Amino acid sequence: MDVLTLMGLLAGSLGLTALCRRYNLSAPLVIVVVALAVALIPGVPRIELAPELILTVVLPPLLYSTSLDSSITQFRDNLRPIIALGVLLVGLTAVVVAVVVHLLLPDLPFATCLVLGAVVAPPDAVSAVAVGSKLGLPRRIMAVLTGESLVNDAAALTLYKVALAAVAGTAGSIGHGFAVFVVATVLGIAVGLVIGMIVGLIRRRLTDPLLESAFGIIVPFAAYVLAEHLHPFGTGFSGSGVLAVVTAGLYLGRGSLNASPATRAQDASVWASIDVLLEALVFALMGLQLPFVLDTADHAARNNGQLALVAVIVLAVTMFVRIPAVLGMSYLPRGLRLFRREGPSQSWRSNLVIAWAGMRGVVTLAAASGVPVDTPGRAEIQLFAFSVAIGTVLIQGLTLPPLIRALKVQDPDEAARDQAEEIAARTAAKDAALAKLDELIATQLSTMDVPPERAERFRERLRNIVDTRYRAAIEAISLSAEERASSRTAAFHRARGEMLVAQRQALLAEREAHRLDDDILRKVLRELDLEELSLSASPLSTRLS
Repeated sequence: MDVLTLMGLLAGSLGLTALCRRYNLSAPLVIVVVALAVALIPGVPRIELAPELILTVVLPPLLYSTSLDSSITQFRDNLRPIIALGVLLVGLTAVVVAVVVHLLLPDLPFATCLVLGAVVAPPDAVSAVAVGSKLGLPRRIMAVLTGESLVNDAAALTLYKVALAAVAGTAGSIGHGFAVFVVATVLGIAVGLVIGMIVGLIRRRLTDPLLESAFGIIVPFAAYVLAEHLHPFGTGFSGSGVLAVVTAGLYLGRGSLNASPATRAQDASVWASIDVLLEALVFALMGLQLPFVLDTADHAARNNGQLALVAVIVLAVTMFVRIPAVLGMSYLPRGLRLFRREGPSQSWRSNLVIAWAGMRGVVTLAAASGVPVDTPGRAEIQLFAFSVAIGTVLIQGLTLPPLIRALKVQDPDEAARDQAEEIAARTAAKDAALAKLDELIATQLSTMDVPPERAERFRERLRNIVDTRYRAAIEAISLSAEERASSRTAAFHRARGEMLVAQRQALLAEREAHRLDDDILRKVLRELDLEELSLSASPLSTRLS
């Protein structure tokens, strides 16, 4: 893929993403469908996936960004379902798919079938999480799906390596495979922790948010490459790059809560932009693989005419093996239950949503493309893998939103709990601010020769700022949309926003009249922009034009 093709692909996929955001559509689905249509146009250059590019350039930042925003507390509280889905279900799916394919195509070695199973086993939760967040899925379901996406890639890629070694005849016993998994897990987590601690130590000593963000960008790539190429004690084992990235992201994400506001704002903008870019690219590449899939199917079908039917069966098995597995894991006896540490299980509706959120994505595509050329059944593996990836995105991606609406899995009490927690948090912050203000006034009166009336004016000015922001937050929580729009605080925000627009227009007029240098203009505009961003962050503010 040359540079011009890549630029065109990025521009087109980002343009589609912009349209989807504008009209509240699912960007992954639209991009895949449009890319499928484009791929069928005669003369369109064939774009093949480079697995090294996907696994080392695309996957690490996507995983890292997700783990940065994940809660370690929620991850720990849902560890059992996350491990059940991300490890046990991955292994179960791989084995079931391998057995089914081996029964249907007995000429394929079972090790080859297991490679296919490992390739199609890990779901990609990007689409599911995006849909769930828009439709208001309960936080616990979102935490489980997100946690699964952070773990299952590591399990699948480790199993993939073991299966490829079995195909090549270099794999040992089952114990050897288990040792490979254990070493990959332990070493990956260790590398991620070490890198996270080192980077955290360095970032705490930096005072420039731009440098901190720039330094953070290299973390996922460094963690992935180091873990994958580290072979302890001269063994052939290596760490899991995926787990290294996830561990580093969880560690640094928790540490970012103590970072400066400028650093957090900078990081949020940087990683949000990277996410949009890479996700659009991945789904566009997925859709553009259609010619490759058809060519592979045509070549393989000459030797076996039933491959199209087998591809459909593999797709169905991959999707539906997840449903009884999720429901079964949830309703095991309490001592064996994997979906909750204590208390009752989730409702069957919630479990059904989790079971149906199994779209495949970037790892399936990259692993299928990376199967060695001399692997027996390579054409069949790639055909089935691409069929599963595209089929699950289209079938499950299109049906997941109506399924969520039909099952009504939203937690009605969660919104009330969130509201109560937010009010309590904002009240605690306000009380702390006012207590600190009283302390400052007392200090000024006792150590500085400040007249009492001046100190009182100072106190009232700061108290009004704290009270105004507190009232705005409480109004945003407790009032209806109509009441918020007509509140005094919202009127203040609108007036201040219009004043900022007027100030900006006056500055631009001064520049056009050659009375203001561009450097000075940018400096003043930066201050106005920050104030406008502060206003637009409030739920009571209206969009400025």
